Amino acid sequence: MTTFADQTFTPPELIRNFCVIAHIDHGKSTLADRMLQLTGVLDERSYRAQYLDRMDIERERGITIKAQNVRLPWQVNGVDHVLHLIDTPGHVDFTYEVSRALDACEGAVLLVDAAQGIEAQTLANLYLALEKDLRIIPVLNKIDLPAAEPDRYAAELAHILGCQPDDVLRVSAKTGQGVRELLDVVVEQVPAPVGDSAAPTRAMIFDSVYDSYRGVVTYIRVVDGRIVPRERIRMMSTGVTHELLEVGIISPDQKPCDGLGVGEVGYLMTGVKDVRQSRVGDTITSERGGATVALPGYRSPKPMVFAGLYPMDGSDYPELRDALDKLRLNDAALSYAPETSVALGFGFRCGFLGLLHLEITRDRLQREFGLDLISTAPNVVYRVVRDEGSEQIVTNPADWPDGKVAQVYEPVVRCTVIAPAEFVGTIMELCQGRRGTLLGMDYLSASRVELRYTLPMAEIVFDFFDALKSRTRGYASMDYEEAGEQIADLVKVDILLQGEPVDAFSAIVHREAAYGYGTSMVTRLRELIPRQQFEVPIQAAIGSRIIARETIRAMRKDVLAKCYGGDITRKRKLLEKQKEGKKRMKTIGRVEVPQEAFVAALSTDTRK
Repeated sequence: MTTFADQTFTPPELIRNFCVIAHIDHGKSTLADRMLQLTGVLDERSYRAQYLDRMDIERERGITIKAQNVRLPWQVNGVDHVLHLIDTPGHVDFTYEVSRALDACEGAVLLVDAAQGIEAQTLANLYLALEKDLRIIPVLNKIDLPAAEPDRYAAELAHILGCQPDDVLRVSAKTGQGVRELLDVVVEQVPAPVGDSAAPTRAMIFDSVYDSYRGVVTYIRVVDGRIVPRERIRMMSTGVTHELLEVGIISPDQKPCDGLGVGEVGYLMTGVKDVRQSRVGDTITSERGGATVALPGYRSPKPMVFAGLYPMDGSDYPELRDALDKLRLNDAALSYAPETSVALGFGFRCGFLGLLHLEITRDRLQREFGLDLISTAPNVVYRVVRDEGSEQIVTNPADWPDGKVAQVYEPVVRCTVIAPAEFVGTIMELCQGRRGTLLGMDYLSASRVELRYTLPMAEIVFDFFDALKSRTRGYASMDYEEAGEQIADLVKVDILLQGEPVDAFSAIVHREAAYGYGTSMVTRLRELIPRQQFEVPIQAAIGSRIIARETIRAMRKDVLAKCYGGDITRKRKLLEKQKEGKKRMKTIGRVEVPQEAFVAALSTDTRK
């Protein structure tokens, strides 16, 4: 057997593919760091904390956004094994990344903070792993903390998984305690990958990135056959063929190798610059004698939240389109379509999995591609049924039908909240205030409770998570998943400037919340829009009914400055003349709304 980096094909029985799943901040990335150091792929000189979090935005926020994979050598009983570790995100908005990572694995390390216990998003990821029939290895992390209660939370984990408390491993990713034993357990318990090395080549694309120097870099997991450099491959969904310029492994950075066999995870490059030719979930096979049946692929993610993204400078529109193309290669959950706004010009209507996903995407477009963007207020997808029976899908308030509406259906989610028992009343009050319906409640232990609610997606999109955290002093955790749709009493609120609607400020809200939205928006715009030469009314309206109004007073020149003493009729004459001029100006005047006003009024922070 040659050196590790140059090894051609590893027998499948010596390979273990596993991922680490956990809630945010339970120590996934720190555990991955210890594994990199223990297995010797990362020396002290090149070490840095959260090594697999490659993006600046991940390191700044302290969260994992992209699932990262790395190849580790490990020896058990004198036998060399190859471990493929995938470090996954913990936030609910990036569950799609987790589900794709699980498809490339046979086992999962379920990591739980020994000071906090199992959280809602940990449970959600655990159920995903059980659906894929993965071998679960329960692990308690941070046992070195003074507040750690490993016995209590080991019993809680054992109760959920149906195992014994002694089966739960105890580690400290920070100090390295127990990590060596965990790697041994991974080799012992995680099944080896199954595949046929003699069958036609089939490899699954589970991720891809765009490199401005080398083109598209595609990450794959080989299921059958083998892949070697310089052979010609075919993408089964499009039928496009390419020559493989480079095949390699990630250990911990990209290293070219002589090929990949059954069960191995690595990357390949074809020099292709067109990002549309490397779709996540596609199957790669050989051009000659290739497979005829593609692998199942991944279920396409369904956008939950929509918002418009517009360049500050209209001439940046082509750059925004190219940037979205490249970003979608790396983020398969992002969807977009061109749209125009009277107020903002040309832009894109983008679909996201949640508000954090929207925020991260906007940040990445600004950092990685140097774009200045305005994002419109986020909203969810509605199904509107008109009086005559026709249906319309509405992702943008501007698409709301003008005629009579018979019914409006809004998306709902099944929300799981785990919190200390003392906060049950507070959580119920919050959920009921957001039109929630209680589905059930279970005590995980004497002091921790799980509540399940059905909530409208629109109610949790903005500030539900922040409100939940503040009301429970940060102890509650939350997860949600799609749960169909329900009929709701929704209306479109238009904001009018001098009687003309401004489409960028329109919103679809529940009828009970319409007045609150209208008054807050007109009040904010009165402060943001500068005074004009004439009086400008700002109104909020539902259809033809005005529900709120503010007025921007006109700038006035002191026409009486030169009048001192004398007859009052001269002063009145001058004032009347000025009034007539303002009235005439108002009929032909157009209200100029500065760019800063759009940015401030539409920022998600101020809408909370």
